[in-house]
Amino acid sequence: MPSSYSLPDVLERMYENQLALEAALMELTLLAEQQGSLEAGVNVRGALHALGDNAGYIKQGLARLKGGSST
Repeated sequence: MPSSYSLPDVLERMYENQLALEAALMELTLLAEQQGSLEAGVNVRGALHALGDNAGYIKQGLARLKGGSST
């Protein structure tokens, strides 16, 4: 394990956690919808949409911090 953590490394882990949480929430949403909680499903999908949008920005920012793409 590295003795110091760079900002890009820490942010990459946070990004990976966000993707994992997004996937877990989607699984729970599908289960809730199957059990008839359609309104809750709609609400969670709205939040998941925001997570997905933000994930794109995070990924682009990470690429810039690591010296990758400038777009």
